[in-house]
Amino acid sequence: MSDDHAAHAIGAYGSRINTTPHIDRIAAGGMRFGNTFCTNSICTPSRASILTGTYSHINGVTTLHTQFDARLPVFPGLLREAGYQTAVFGKWHLGHGELHDPRGFDEWMVLPDQGDYHDPQMISLGGRQAHEGYATDIITDLSLDWLARRDRERPFCLLVHHKAPHRPWEPDDKHATMYDDVDIPEPPTLRDDYSGRSEAASAAVMRLARDMDATDLKEPVPSGLSDDEELVWKYQRYIKDYLRCVASVDDNVGRLLDYLDAEGVSEDTMVVYTSDQGFFLGDHGWYDKRFMYEESLRMPLLARYPSLIPAGSSCDDLVLNVDFAQTFLELGGVPELPTMQGRSIVPLLRGERPDDWRTSMYYRYWMHDDQIHRIRAHYGVRTHRYKLICYYGDGYGLAGNSDRIFPTEWELFDLERDPMELTSVHDDPEYAQVRRELETELDRLQREVGDLP
Repeated sequence: MSDDHAAHAIGAYGSRINTTPHIDRIAAGGMRFGNTFCTNSICTPSRASILTGTYSHINGVTTLHTQFDARLPVFPGLLREAGYQTAVFGKWHLGHGELHDPRGFDEWMVLPDQGDYHDPQMISLGGRQAHEGYATDIITDLSLDWLARRDRERPFCLLVHHKAPHRPWEPDDKHATMYDDVDIPEPPTLRDDYSGRSEAASAAVMRLARDMDATDLKEPVPSGLSDDEELVWKYQRYIKDYLRCVASVDDNVGRLLDYLDAEGVSEDTMVVYTSDQGFFLGDHGWYDKRFMYEESLRMPLLARYPSLIPAGSSCDDLVLNVDFAQTFLELGGVPELPTMQGRSIVPLLRGERPDDWRTSMYYRYWMHDDQIHRIRAHYGVRTHRYKLICYYGDGYGLAGNSDRIFPTEWELFDLERDPMELTSVHDDPEYAQVRRELETELDRLQREVGDLP
């Protein structure tokens, strides 16, 4: 799992801006999921949902600042009880201390909070220690070392959790000059003016043109540029460093795949590549995530398991991050817990769609008091064609004015006619019936998962 790796920066998903040959090996040998979504697009909550198979309001991790209670059951721990060897290396980002450090793992070594790209400190049961080198390489080195030391008579579950390509996008020396001689294609919505949508979109503080800082850009903006020239310059600075970090992740995925091949266990090992959420790569003029818009909501999910998954296959059914835990447990022959809220995707992996598979999903972003990004808390429902979003609450801190009360706002998008989500049709009479149906479905999903409006 990487951090903030958008699906549209992966070759297997048709990326216009980069290639990922090693990650694509997983897709070529297995299945690409085209509609995998997170239920809360922010790092800590998504990681908690993946581990527990529960929504944010159930596992208690609703924001970046709510730490994970490591006493909660997690799928690696349940596999460990069933005889699996388990380990996690890399980004944890679920809190630290006795109640928050990883549990259910035979071995772990994780970055403190976000961690550093270069010469990172890492935490384990033995305490904190410094590592020389680049985080993506180090995390892979630790993973390969553990694999080499494992008991080959027992099955294993290894979580390789990369920091990259999280902000501030610091590449390694190997890739530092990659893309120097090219211009990366711009997204069609780079110059979005946020008209036709709620005020929440225009109020967000994550615009490339306005909100990137010196740490992000790593050198001063050249003088004498027009506003548009400055936007173009910032986009190229941002996206090239982001893609350089992705390239290092891709190389290290290749190292892991090569190891499995050399060990002769590729046929009997399930390999999954994913990220904790999507990311805006200049889409709508933004970086970061959090919104329920597609670029942020969609997660990459590639899975290879030759004894089960047809090579080169794809699936566009709705899959959620709360499904991962049940899936891994079923594959390991371990019963899921009754508290889990997702659903095993093993039938989909076989190429079979259950008649009662979901046709809608529920999302909720909770950080209504975020004075940095000023993104209003919201929830919504997405079907294969439509998306309804409700921005609720007072919008505390929006536009730098904590005294202002913001009304509830709604957006409705027809993803078939408007895949880039540029124009809300919430108040369009043509969509009145669709709106009523989605409101009913939103209410049903909230009750189904046990959340409250």
